[in-house]
Amino acid sequence: MEKLIPIRQSRIRRLLTGWAVFKENLLGKIGLMLLGVFALMALGSFIPPHIDPMYQPMTGVDPHIYNSTPPSLKHWLGTDFMGRDIFSQLLAGARIAFMVGVSAAFMSIVLGTVIGMLSGYMGKFTDTFFMRLADIFMVLPVLLVILILASLFGQLNIWIIVLIISLFKWPGVSRVIRAQTLSLKERPFIDAARVVGTSHFRIILKHILPNVLPLSFLYMTFMVTYAIIVEASLAFLGFGDPGTVSWGMMLQWVWKTGHMFKAPYWLLPPGICISLITLSFYMVGRAMDDVLDPRLQKTKTVE
Repeated sequence: MEKLIPIRQSRIRRLLTGWAVFKENLLGKIGLMLLGVFALMALGSFIPPHIDPMYQPMTGVDPHIYNSTPPSLKHWLGTDFMGRDIFSQLLAGARIAFMVGVSAAFMSIVLGTVIGMLSGYMGKFTDTFFMRLADIFMVLPVLLVILILASLFGQLNIWIIVLIISLFKWPGVSRVIRAQTLSLKERPFIDAARVVGTSHFRIILKHILPNVLPLSFLYMTFMVTYAIIVEASLAFLGFGDPGTVSWGMMLQWVWKTGHMFKAPYWLLPPGICISLITLSFYMVGRAMDDVLDPRLQKTKTVE
């Protein structure tokens, strides 16, 4: 128990040092604030339907409106071609963006991290097999694959889209984690663990994983951006989940009904939200890059 206390203190110290570096990055702070706004939007998406059923983003319709109308006190961002509230749809789209982005990024990062560590640590046949498999997935364009599957099996469920994105984006992560693992396994503390008879599984879990997790988290922020853009692109092209209100689906409705140049109050909000949420994740990722920079870690002291 006494041996664990210095280890925990060291990890807490590293976290505090990393946070101190993050706070010095202006882009990171702006990105974090923007993500906070979108998180509030996602949480707030459950409120309007409880106020009035007409604020249901998919099925709610204002009984007095039969087409797209500009913003009003009753509908802050106006209504779409069916009389549905655009503001409620925008809030629901924030929830879908977080769900798709974080879920797809998390699954691809977990898969890529596990495969990268196994390839780098085990080497030989394991390394060759997983890296050749990664090469195959890397040359396949994920958007084109999803379009082909949608044309064969019809419009795909949102979770099927998330699964496909995660399956096709792990190779890049696995190669980075593999390179890091190859460097780590030559370190003296890994040799010491082997000498005392520590199993391979325990070495990977206790010594390799904690050292590659920050890098995995960094790549996760960029992966979220990619997943959100892919889902929005599919929805705009008409291959998204028809039962889900996303920002890409809102843009598709604008285009399909001929309101692209007639209703800026309908077109601009989802487009701006897609741009800002991807930008915010990118800015947080850039700040995390500074956090992982050992030169900044050494110059920043935490009281």
